[in-house]
Amino acid sequence: MGKEFDTGLMWFRRDLRTDDNAALYHALKRCNKVHCVFVFDKEILDALPRADRRVEFIRESLVELDMSIRELAKNKNAGLIIQHAWASDELPKLAQELKVQAVFTNHDYEPQAVHRDAVVLGKLAGLGIAFHTFKDHVIFERTEVLTQMGKPYGVFTPYKNACLKKLNDFYLKPYPVEKYTSSLTERPISYQRSVPTLAEIGFEATNLATLKIPTGMSGGRTLFEDFFDRMDDYHATRDFPAVKGPSYLGVHLRFGTVSIRKLAATAHQRTIVGSQGAAVWLSELIWRDFYFQILSNFPHAATGAFKPEYDAIKWEQGEHAKKLFTAWCEGKTGYPLVDAAMAQINQTGYMHNRLRMVVASFLVKDLGIDWRWGERYFAEHLNDFDQSANNGGWQWASSSGCDAQPYFRIFNPTSQSEKFDSEGKFIRKYLPQLSKLPNSAIHEPWDTKPIELQAANVTLGDSYPYPVVNHAQAREKTLLRYAVVKRH
Repeated sequence: MGKEFDTGLMWFRRDLRTDDNAALYHALKRCNKVHCVFVFDKEILDALPRADRRVEFIRESLVELDMSIRELAKNKNAGLIIQHAWASDELPKLAQELKVQAVFTNHDYEPQAVHRDAVVLGKLAGLGIAFHTFKDHVIFERTEVLTQMGKPYGVFTPYKNACLKKLNDFYLKPYPVEKYTSSLTERPISYQRSVPTLAEIGFEATNLATLKIPTGMSGGRTLFEDFFDRMDDYHATRDFPAVKGPSYLGVHLRFGTVSIRKLAATAHQRTIVGSQGAAVWLSELIWRDFYFQILSNFPHAATGAFKPEYDAIKWEQGEHAKKLFTAWCEGKTGYPLVDAAMAQINQTGYMHNRLRMVVASFLVKDLGIDWRWGERYFAEHLNDFDQSANNGGWQWASSSGCDAQPYFRIFNPTSQSEKFDSEGKFIRKYLPQLSKLPNSAIHEPWDTKPIELQAANVTLGDSYPYPVVNHAQAREKTLLRYAVVKRH
């Protein structure tokens, strides 16, 4: 029986793997011949800093993806067609040039991507080329999980319960790509070139290799295998930044070098046999889905508060606000845990999840800065930046989002430090100027005896800043600032 299409085009985006890839599976199964393409999309890349770890991560992952395609095809002239252009222009042009009848790709839920895909759909339709898209990046998407009233969820716990009730082998089953790899075909001679260097697409090398962040499918696999041995303890270790507790798979989930189905299936199996750590980690994966469906079903949350009444809050403005924000960005607030966390993101592009909550709360509720300022900073600096999770996390911290912490819940940066980095190991790693302070002083240098500061070679206002705000006073100011919400 003949296949539906003679020639198809698989468009890789944030799914940089050959195993368990929904769109690749459907392309191979439904087409006699399949070309594979990745576009370094200028619409996205032109706005980024020239030294961006994410671009280098993608580039290194593409080298492995290209090799994997050639190995599966058993043909060195197969592999990726890689372009550097506006994807909305290049895809229809390439599809026409390759004489394909259909383009296959996986869903991307961010507003800019949704708009791009609508443009591509229109152009392909005008050329008589089909455009097929599939769920691959999440377990459940869009309106797959609804309330009994048929409405999208705005509260996490009932959403999670509904997901767990619905979760079964159908949603976790991998796509057997390997069965159909004979459809992978040679690239035209003009496209048989290697993955471009960073310089060739206008970027510079970063410290990605120095940080030893593993890339590609093999990197994701290595990290997951390492985490599997620690998964059962995840619930007990995940909140302590000096402990190896997290999976560190965020950037691999972001760019799809690991399969969400494989991760969720493993966590689900471990949960069934009673692993508390696996249950908590599965819950974190469901949080990720939750924020994706929020962005899909409540698009206003992408630019404003999920709860519109919170847009009435008056944030700090002017030069004073800019100085406070700069101090936060540079890790010079005078609160060691906050400053160490900002040093971590600035140096590595990663920030521990507990610390993301601490620094976000500090920016919004101690400094009185609009949460969108912090959201933009994270968007530029996080290796694993995902608009849905970033937006959801910042709105959670600012109490303006779905299922957010109450506005009167304000993290105390000192008590958070004492609780989650009691021995100051994390602080000392990222703030070496405080490394000689005793544990009793490292959380509050400003409240330390001068003789102790002198012994540790710490000079407040010089080697380490005084606090930019008094937390107790800032807390009272925040409660007044948020009082406007109660009047709505």
